[in-house]
Amino acid sequence: MRPVRQCSRTACGRPAVATLTYVYADQTAVLGPLATLAEPHSYDLCAEHASRLTAPRGWEVVRLTPEFVESGPSHDDLLALADAVREAGRPAPDRSRHSAAVPDGLPPASQLADTETRRRGHLRVLRGEDG
Repeated sequence: MRPVRQCSRTACGRPAVATLTYVYADQTAVLGPLATLAEPHSYDLCAEHASRLTAPRGWEVVRLTPEFVESGPSHDDLLALADAVREAGRPAPDRSRHSAAVPDGLPPASQLADTETRRRGHLRVLRGEDG
C-alpha cells in the first residue's frame, strides 16, 4: 500500500497529489502526478497548492495533468494489503515433517553443511570446489 505523503508547503498537512520539479536550465517548473518515490529535489503538493502554483517571472509552468484529485488506496492496494494480512495470519509450516526437494545438480543438505563457511541471516556463503 502506498504511504501517505503530505504537502511540502510549510504548515500544510493535506495529502500530496502532485509532484513539482524544476528544470533550471530551461527555466521550467514541471507539475505532474504524485511521483512513486519521494525525491530530495522535488516537492509534493496538495490539490490546493498544485492548482495555485505560479512560477517566477520568465519561467514556464508545464502541467502534465490539468487537474489533481486526491485519491485513496487503489483496488490493487487493498487487495495487496488483504493478501499480506492473510499470509501473516497463516501458521508457519512445520518443516520437520516435510523434506524439501533438492533441485537437480545440488548436493544433499548433509554435504552442504560440509561446504558452508559463513552464515548471515538466511544467506550462506559456500566454498567452491577448488577451495
